[in-house]
Amino acid sequence: MNLQQLFETLLLKIGFDQSKIVSLWHDLEKVYSAKSRHYHNLTHLDEMITLYEIHNSQLQFRDEVLYSIFYHDYVYKVTRKDNELKSAEHALLILPLNATLNKQLVFDMICATQLHQHNENEDTNWLIDFDLKILSKDWDDYKIYCNQIRKEYKIYPNILYKPGRKKALQHFLENPFIYQTEVFKTKYEVKARENIRKEISTL
Repeated sequence: MNLQQLFETLLLKIGFDQSKIVSLWHDLEKVYSAKSRHYHNLTHLDEMITLYEIHNSQLQFRDEVLYSIFYHDYVYKVTRKDNELKSAEHALLILPLNATLNKQLVFDMICATQLHQHNENEDTNWLIDFDLKILSKDWDDYKIYCNQIRKEYKIYPNILYKPGRKKALQHFLENPFIYQTEVFKTKYEVKARENIRKEISTL
């Protein structure tokens, strides 16, 4: 099932009117396909959903996690510091009154993708780990990711970008763990830290 089919199937399941679903998909597709999005785009969503499909047997709130994946980067502007909050607000705003989702959980899940810190709700930890899986890719793929992020921040010269990026990366290293689920800690923690240290050395 491709992204659009998955999106439409989910929205129909959770209470959206059939007549509105296609336009909501086109809106989502347009947002994630903006020229300014070199990393936070439909490919990122696709990679997260692949992980969701692999691990969804571990989830208690599958629909909430999947809906949150689709909308977690709906608002993404490098000049803002409230992208996640605005994305969460939009995700709730468009929900029909009869939606069969835990709205508070969706809101909290999307907001949690800002700081990527351990959460009492384990499904939120899975969502965070799906979002950060890129950090543990092979170095060649990781370098592509670095270049994509740099392009998204192209309005900032190196004298501003490099210290900011370094600070963000060091924040990950200062946390006890980058990943929040035991599965991701075991499989990907060491590689992610190795990649981050290597990127810092290039800045």
